Amino acid sequence: QAAWCVLPSRVLLVLTSQKGIQMYESDGSIMVYWHALDITEHPPAQAVFARGIAAAGRRFICVGTSSGLVLVFDIPPKGTNITVSEVLEQHRDAITDIAAELGRAPDGAGDLVTADDAGTLCVWSTGEEFTLLSKIPAFGCTCSSVKLWNGIVAAGYGNGQIRLYEAVTGLLRAEVNAHARWIYALDVAPETGKLLSGAEDSFVHVWKLSRNPDTDGVEIEHCHAECVTDTQVCGARFCDPEGNSFAVTGYDLSEIFRYSR
Repeated sequence: QAAWCVLPSRVLLVLTSQKGIQMYESDGSIMVYWHALDITEHPPAQAVFARGIAAAGRRFICVGTSSGLVLVFDIPPKGTNITVSEVLEQHRDAITDIAAELGRAPDGAGDLVTADDAGTLCVWSTGEEFTLLSKIPAFGCTCSSVKLWNGIVAAGYGNGQIRLYEAVTGLLRAEVNAHARWIYALDVAPETGKLLSGAEDSFVHVWKLSRNPDTDGVEIEHCHAECVTDTQVCGARFCDPEGNSFAVTGYDLSEIFRYSR
């Protein structure tokens, strides 16, 4: 995986692989940090990798690993003196995705969510030390992608479902049978609450997340569907903060398709 991690003081390009975690200056010119994964801790038959990347708080970058650990890196305003400040040990299965709050979290809501291969979700509050606020149990299906917006956790699963949870309490607020196959990508447009989902069934859907001001309930509405013919969609991202355009790619595909309103 690759992700730009935007912190108040600097932007880093973070890459994860089977070997370890690399951090570069945002243009990819200089590698500022390398963290090797410890192969010896794993049984011989188990794959070792890092997956799930998110900037958290004002100076941290979190990266997940195949052993279920989440490594918290403390990033200085400049230079290469990057350290592992904390290791979060709540997951028993490989981390699949990590997301940070993209809107304005309500009081008491976490600002980071981690997901794993079993489907367990953990919501964290970041600070000098990370605090576990809620743990959402698995229900027998991998959570492949997760996003956090305005205190709403949006999770995409291997059975094609999208589930919406409260980040404060972990309560399930809505579930949608969104796709016929495995969901591989979710993205949120932070300014509008639009949610993008892409899956193995060749479809990309745009949804709208909102809170009902009267009941404070979480609502989801379908806005748009696009079929990318004969393509198992494995990547989908909005291209702007309002969600007016998005880009999609698929397995064995050397192209990126861009759709706009």
